[in-house]
Amino acid sequence: MPAVKFPFRKQLAYTSGMIGWSMMTNTIIVMLPYFYLPPSNSGLKPFVPQLLLFGVLNILSVIAASGRFVDAIYDPLIASLSDKSNDPKGRRIPFMKWAILPAIFFFCLTFAPLVKGESMTNAVWLTVNMICFFMGATTYIIPYNALLPELTETAAEKVKLSSFQQVGFIIGIIFSACINNFADLVQMFFSIANRDSAVQYTIWGMSLLAGLFMLIPVMFINEKKYSSGKPSHLPLLPAISKTFSNRNFKYYLVSDFSYYMALSIISSGLLYFVTVLLHLPESKGGVLMGTMVLFSLVFYPLINYLSKKIGKKPIVMFSFALLSLIFVAIFFLGKFPVSANVQIYTLVLCAAFPLASLGILPNAILAEIAQRDASQTGENREGMFFAVKYLFVKLGQTLGIALFAFLTVYGKDPGNDYGLRLNGICGCVLCLLAFVVFSRFKEIRTK
Repeated sequence: MPAVKFPFRKQLAYTSGMIGWSMMTNTIIVMLPYFYLPPSNSGLKPFVPQLLLFGVLNILSVIAASGRFVDAIYDPLIASLSDKSNDPKGRRIPFMKWAILPAIFFFCLTFAPLVKGESMTNAVWLTVNMICFFMGATTYIIPYNALLPELTETAAEKVKLSSFQQVGFIIGIIFSACINNFADLVQMFFSIANRDSAVQYTIWGMSLLAGLFMLIPVMFINEKKYSSGKPSHLPLLPAISKTFSNRNFKYYLVSDFSYYMALSIISSGLLYFVTVLLHLPESKGGVLMGTMVLFSLVFYPLINYLSKKIGKKPIVMFSFALLSLIFVAIFFLGKFPVSANVQIYTLVLCAAFPLASLGILPNAILAEIAQRDASQTGENREGMFFAVKYLFVKLGQTLGIALFAFLTVYGKDPGNDYGLRLNGICGCVLCLLAFVVFSRFKEIRTK
């Protein structure tokens, strides 16, 4: 139970942190393939060669996976250090404070290739900077999310704060999806002819804004006042073992992993779907993402209401089923007997409800799992639960990027787009897997 009731203005401060790290992590997902392996009609030049390793994996897939491999070791370490911290300012905020500058610095370098053209030097440079960025981001994200169950008491409060989190997350998605729109303005007002440079300047400027958002909860939330979490005394390996021994948590993890892998395919492919499959301008991507996000806000009150009446599990399962149908439709984009705008806006509006429910409910569900485990075991391992969750989230995101990048080998340009369409089938399978696994999750209803 929180030491003092967490007020609304502090909830907004907490939400700001989510906006910041969402802007950076979603920019990696949305722009990394598009920036380094752009389609032929984008006006950008490729910076890494389209080579296959072992005849299967292309270079960008391997690079994307490398940063998450380091996370596999680093995530639980940060969680354990945070859970066991005796810092007088709290277990979470001090870690968040020192993570901001490294995250910004290496995020900027990720989009600063050394060679202005296709080069393996760029591939090595990108790999190193992505590893360092993910380490900085993880040092912020794991403690940040571990605060959620510590700042709330009831299930309704968890859903509410998780709803605010999701608003922050989708604001970050909007910023990342609008990078090409902002780059248009940079070219217009600063007379920058080179499109690659305009995109880089936009991303670097956005990183500074993201850092300011991440700083807000550090500056305005007194962790000791609003959280009553106590340090855990379990060593790292036993803490990991006990976390994985929770059966409900395993079902949660697998379904969450599948969902984020599918979501990463959509995020990585959005600009390709718009420009290649539908032959619309790339600036349309930001408009579409903004439309989907704003429309999803309409469902927030409904999701909060339904989660109290029928529980969270039925809503999550319905969302997985609906997403699987949306992915099937992606395979046929550009072939329906209606205009390109009608096709894409129909999909965007249908995706709004799953975006809202799968953004709000999973974190609230995990907060309940962590809090129930703490009451049963006497060990406050919220950080470890969220570390394992976000390890699987990031693995899912990375494999989603890697799968998308791999499938581009089979076509990513106008007239040669089969690889892009195959992503729709893969996303459908992943959402059906999430549906089947989460059906085994046992929800314990609480007030």
